[in-house]
Amino acid sequence: MITVIEQAVQARLVATAPKVDTVPVTLCYDRSDPFAVRMAFPAPATLEGVEVSWTFSRELLEYGLDRPSGCGDVRVRPYDADRTTVEFHAPEGVAIVLMVTAELHRFLERASTIVPPGLEHLYLDMDQSLAELMRDSC
Repeated sequence: MITVIEQAVQARLVATAPKVDTVPVTLCYDRSDPFAVRMAFPAPATLEGVEVSWTFSRELLEYGLDRPSGCGDVRVRPYDADRTTVEFHAPEGVAIVLMVTAELHRFLERASTIVPPGLEHLYLDMDQSLAELMRDSC
């Protein structure tokens, strides 16, 4: 049974310090963290020169395909009929990427085959999550 999916997509960087026009971004969904998606950017596209990953709500990504969503570090909104804007806000600045909406829909559809939306709570391992919280607090 598949528990993790990864999908490579092209993203067009709109606002960022390095002068890179498009980058291959990796989207990841893991059943062990059912509420989240991860978006990883390769080293050449980051200020630090190392791969950077952002983790945020699957629901935020889904809602943002149809309407502006998010008010924190990650914001998602439609750009036009075919593209979606994803903004990443950090102390170092803001990165804005345009992604093909159909690719994001495909990724979310694949994720929903692993964990259907609305049933994420059934896939949480509360004992492990509590153990991690206790370990991190010491």
